[in-house]
Amino acid sequence: QVQLGESGGGLVQAGDSLRLSCAASVRIYSSAAMAWYRQAPGKEREFVAAMRWGTGRTYYSDSVKGRFTISKDGAKNTVYLQMNSLKPEDTATYYCTYSQTGPYEPHYWGQGTQVTVSS
Repeated sequence: QVQLGESGGGLVQAGDSLRLSCAASVRIYSSAAMAWYRQAPGKEREFVAAMRWGTGRTYYSDSVKGRFTISKDGAKNTVYLQMNSLKPEDTATYYCTYSQTGPYEPHYWGQGTQVTVSS
């Protein structure tokens, strides 16, 4: 069982930055992928960004490409999401995920952290 703990959410103004962190309770193997998803009120959960742990290859949704950056600290089994130039439409609960296979097939989810961007 993998436990994921997110942190770093908060209330910011449009144009501000935030960095989310997600620490895994286990060692993340090179075959795994870590990702961030988000869900806004009344909307379906959507993919935001992902990273293949071993290769470091990254994936982004079109809505965040160029503004968000996913990174990792392998020694800490932690993945980060640096969010710049935040927009009100980025307001959502952000979830960290762990996959044993690929970036779009999460097997474990964190509890989520709230990001609110005011205009």
